[in-house]
Amino acid sequence: MIKLPIEQSKIDEARDIARQIVNDMLWLFKDYSSSTIERTVARFFGIDGVNSLDVPLPNVVIDKIKEQNLLEDGFVFHFCNAAIHFELGAQELAEKIANEDIDFKHIPIADKEQIYKKAMQFAQWGINKINEQKKKREDLQSKYPNNNNPFIYVIVATGNIYEDVPQAKAAMQQGADIVAVIRSTAQSLLDYVPYGPTTEGFGGTYATQENFKIMRAGLDEIIPEQGRYLYLTNYASGLCMPEIAAMAAFERLDVLLNDALYGILFRDINPKRTLLDQYFSRMINAYAGILINTGEDNYLTTSDAIEKAHTVTASQLINEQFALITGLDKRLMGLGHAYEINPEIKNSFLYELSHALLARTIFPEAPLKYMPPTKHMDGNIFRTFMVNSMFNFAGKLSGQSIQLLGMLTEAIHTPFLQDRFLAIENAKYTMNAIEDLANQIEIKKDSFIVKRANQVLDETIELLKTVEKDGLFNALANGVFADIKRPEDKGKGLDGVFKKSENYLNPVLDYLKVKLNLQ
Repeated sequence: MIKLPIEQSKIDEARDIARQIVNDMLWLFKDYSSSTIERTVARFFGIDGVNSLDVPLPNVVIDKIKEQNLLEDGFVFHFCNAAIHFELGAQELAEKIANEDIDFKHIPIADKEQIYKKAMQFAQWGINKINEQKKKREDLQSKYPNNNNPFIYVIVATGNIYEDVPQAKAAMQQGADIVAVIRSTAQSLLDYVPYGPTTEGFGGTYATQENFKIMRAGLDEIIPEQGRYLYLTNYASGLCMPEIAAMAAFERLDVLLNDALYGILFRDINPKRTLLDQYFSRMINAYAGILINTGEDNYLTTSDAIEKAHTVTASQLINEQFALITGLDKRLMGLGHAYEINPEIKNSFLYELSHALLARTIFPEAPLKYMPPTKHMDGNIFRTFMVNSMFNFAGKLSGQSIQLLGMLTEAIHTPFLQDRFLAIENAKYTMNAIEDLANQIEIKKDSFIVKRANQVLDETIELLKTVEKDGLFNALANGVFADIKRPEDKGKGLDGVFKKSENYLNPVLDYLKVKLNLQ
């Protein structure tokens, strides 16, 4: 890649401040949990299905415990104690709870070590499931390696999983490496995960475990003919982040959009709730080998891409530190950024290239995800196609890892198959034409590109200092990111946050910490 002459000491300073910002949040993960985390543990136990009202059984069980004012003890303590008492398996007990009025308070309490032992036995179901899928991915990647660089990433979003599969296959056959099944509008605000295959969605297809399984099977069918491993993406950000992470791990998804800051800013999810959920979900992703994508690109849809470029870099650094405390390898951190400067501005491409090179320089190991221009696109499809070509040029030249392609009809309608084909053709032509260009040129130390990168980095350091001084919660309340204010005690999902009691048990969390070498 092109070398960006920038002082490493500045990068180190910014990273040190970001690390301190995250360290100041560790009390949250130590002392608190959420209803979603507890439902995720239930899914590790193999609990699945719905009751007579189509409410998912993990929700039924945790809600029952919450109704009896016992949630501070967590799901495991009372559920596994009841399993011992009734001599039932996890799924059997969940179905019993759904059909009967179980009074957890009047069940004799077994020895705590016995309860924990039972919990570990139950949790082995989910652990084994993830281990099987990890092994299968490794075997397929060994037999069908995908060495494309960057990976070409496209989306499908029909609402019907059975229509999504052939569209995804077609995209892969045309040259895409990663396909994302866009999640149905507002699913991130549902405090449950829908059950089974779905054929209706709004601007996307519901993220369900069965839909994951159907799409994964469809892509696996064409891996041999394509001769390369094909990657599947879905969305975990929202009120069910760790649940979807677990279900994705069970069905061998490869990439998950996983970003609490995105949920806080753009979905008004309570900061405590979603940071807790992100912590557990990223541990699952780390163990399962799932690459995460973060949503910093969205900041530039509400803020000016030149004036607020430093907020993207600051958020990337914070997100990196949140990932590191969960054991996520840097090679699984698909930090996001975007090509969103107004193309009418003079030297807009130099700004974009400078920002892209800065991200690549700060995060050399990360599989960065580069997002296409959307904010300034309109009905002029020829202009859009030209700007997308410049975006592909910048992505290849700056050494990005994942290139989410812009569509010819951006801002007009959901892309047709032909739009996707043209986007892939554009990317393949542009990237092939400049395959070795980055090795042929160098950037002058006093160039516009270098000066701009240093300016953004300096502004990033100053912003991080402010966040460290005020604390992340106060910074979010003050609107430092994306010009959106999100107070600590507001937002969706706060009622699902609770402080752990001395009885609290979470064998899945304990297991992951050991396996990921976390304190």
